[in-house]
Amino acid sequence: MTIRRLHIVPCIVACAATLLAGALPQRASAQEAASNSFLNPKLPAEQRAADLVHRMTLAEKASEMQNNSAPVPRLNIPAYQWWSEALHGVINEGVTEYPEPIGLAATFDAPGIHIMAGQIGIEGRIKHVQNAREGHTGIMGGLDFWSPNLNIFRDPRWGRGQETYGEDPFLTGRMGVAYVTGLQGDDPNYYLAIATPKHYAVHSGPEPTRHFADVDVSRHDELDTYTPAFRAAVVEGKAGSVMCAYNAIDGEPACANEFLLQNLLRGKWGFKGYVVSDCDAVRDVAANHRYRPTQAQGAAISVMRGMDNECVTFTERFGEPVEKAYIDAVQQGYLPESVLDTALIRLFTARIKLGMFDPPEMVPFTKIDE
Repeated sequence: MTIRRLHIVPCIVACAATLLAGALPQRASAQEAASNSFLNPKLPAEQRAADLVHRMTLAEKASEMQNNSAPVPRLNIPAYQWWSEALHGVINEGVTEYPEPIGLAATFDAPGIHIMAGQIGIEGRIKHVQNAREGHTGIMGGLDFWSPNLNIFRDPRWGRGQETYGEDPFLTGRMGVAYVTGLQGDDPNYYLAIATPKHYAVHSGPEPTRHFADVDVSRHDELDTYTPAFRAAVVEGKAGSVMCAYNAIDGEPACANEFLLQNLLRGKWGFKGYVVSDCDAVRDVAANHRYRPTQAQGAAISVMRGMDNECVTFTERFGEPVEKAYIDAVQQGYLPESVLDTALIRLFTARIKLGMFDPPEMVPFTKIDE
């Protein structure tokens, strides 16, 4: 049976009940919207995000640079957890579980994957509202899903081949585009959810070495095998996010890789979204790859190369809060604050396009009948 037949959520086109309060920030008053451009839904999302970021202090900015984004009460910014996953269904309770991606790839059914991803996005929206209502702000309750996995599965020692669509770059690209477009929806103003193709790039070696491995790959193989699916997901699928990998490629960590992040992703492919690191990959830039001598310098070069949001396993590393590295990087001259602002504008643009700063009645996906 192909995924095309799995129409498990029949109400997706006709859902109408209003979600309970608490999933989104409180509606701004007309006076607030007039004085704060970031609350004005009539303005472009990026302009609104820039207005918001420029109102923040350095300490507030630093607190937004990780997946555990802190609240900023004076600006009515709620806390947000960027870490959610949905490779074959939302990782949460009471949701639909689809086959592992390696099994989905065996269907060769890209239209079915598109339908499935749309249903995953709907269930993700419902779980987000339920979690917010219950006061849950931990992982797996947000609307940014770190899926699909577009790595090419060549080495069984990795142990995570089931997360991928296999070894073929073309098939992986077709499945990736279908998943991204399904999950993100087709509303012209708002994302249903945000897809995050991962792990960019050349990531599939043995799991124990991933935090320090330096992959020696020819430029031909890199462009012919490992990046085409990512290109399709970004250029054709318009993915809102990309996750950079743990490993280094030709001496440069993936999350601080000039060729991957600047030349290809933001250069040739015209990517406008945000880049999130794999968890603790920015720590690895200094601690394991030895690409820079300190955590502040490792964080700085990652942001300067195009990484916007650091996933961290813990809120502290080496006895210091994660955000301290970004404050130190700016204060010690390794990272211009304007570059930090660019990263934050990308992040808040994403949150605005998810509808998080707009009246619920304006966002079509807040009307889903759970």
